[in-house]
This record gives sequence, structure tokens and C-alpha cells, in this order.
Amino acid sequence: MKKRIAIFASGSGSNAQKLMEHFKRSNEIEIALVLTNNPDAYVLQRADNFEIPSHIFDRYEFTKTDEVIDLLKNLDIDFIVLAGFLWLIPKNLIAAYPGRIVNIHPAILPKFGGKGMYGDHVHNAVIAAGESEGGITIHYVDENYDEGEYIYQAKYKIDKSDNLEMVKFKGQQLEHLHYPRVIETLVKKVKK
Repeated sequence: MKKRIAIFASGSGSNAQKLMEHFKRSNEIEIALVLTNNPDAYVLQRADNFEIPSHIFDRYEFTKTDEVIDLLKNLDIDFIVLAGFLWLIPKNLIAAYPGRIVNIHPAILPKFGGKGMYGDHVHNAVIAAGESEGGITIHYVDENYDEGEYIYQAKYKIDKSDNLEMVKFKGQQLEHLHYPRVIETLVKKVKK
């Protein structure tokens, strides 16, 4: 039986797409569900393109009920991957999937992390700070933004001439290269 991943995303879903592509032909792991809090998220179209079911939820359902957890359990989800998901993960979901929820952050944590630090906000902060390096951090999710144990970090050089688009591009190249591979390694270790 394949191990089953659920992806949570709030926006475009470029990392979700890379995960869908990566696991499409896997005999061991599959992307079984895409969940979002944003009914207009492009990740829904990406999921549809790969014939992966999706689920849209609201803040009440996510934070005040066990409906999302029940859905995950009913679909035999083994592992959760956050791919541009902006809400804090509630404690009941963390408790239901201990050590099996992973996020990717577009900076070398602990710098440039925390509430409100996502996407272009992070890249702009990195540029404003005059950093000579940017990078990514893949980490476990706990009850605080960007504070879970680090799994993998990778860096890229920032040139003085780099603008927001170039910094974002360099970061996404690392995300797309490393996230699927790291996720595959982690999921293979999960007991079914």
C-alpha cells in the first residue's frame, strides 16, 4: 500500500506542483489530497490537472472542529506537507500527526521567520537587511510559526544587483530541487 500525503496550500502552489510531478510515478508514495483555505487558490487547478481530490475549508472548520482531521484519517493520510500554507496549524492537528507535518520556509531560519513572514515579505526583508546569502529551511511544524525542528537548509548567493524577482527565483529553484527529495526521504521512514 502506498503512503499517502496531503498538501496544504493557500496560493499558487508551485511547490505543490513539483511534489505532484515528483510522486506521480512513485510505487511507494502518492499525493492523495490537496487542502486549502482559499477557494480562489490556483493550487486547486493544479490538483485538478493531476486528478488529485481537493478540499476547501474555512477558519472555523480548521481551528474549532476536528472535521479536517477526520477527513485526513478517513483518507488514510500518513503525512502532511505545507506548501505555501499561511495559517498556523492548530494543536489538535499537530497532536493527530506528531512529527509528520513539514513546512518549507523561504529563508535560512531562525532569521526572517514568524507570523507574517511568508513569500515576498521574507524576500524583501532579506534584501532590506543587506544579506549576502538567502536560502530555504525545511522544518517540522509545531504550534508556533517557523519554530519547529530544522530538517534541511540550503543557501544561495545574493548579488548586490539582485532585485526581488531574482532573489525569489533563486529561492524557488532551491525549493523545487530539494523539497520533493526531502519529503520522499521523510515519508519513506513513516510506519504505515
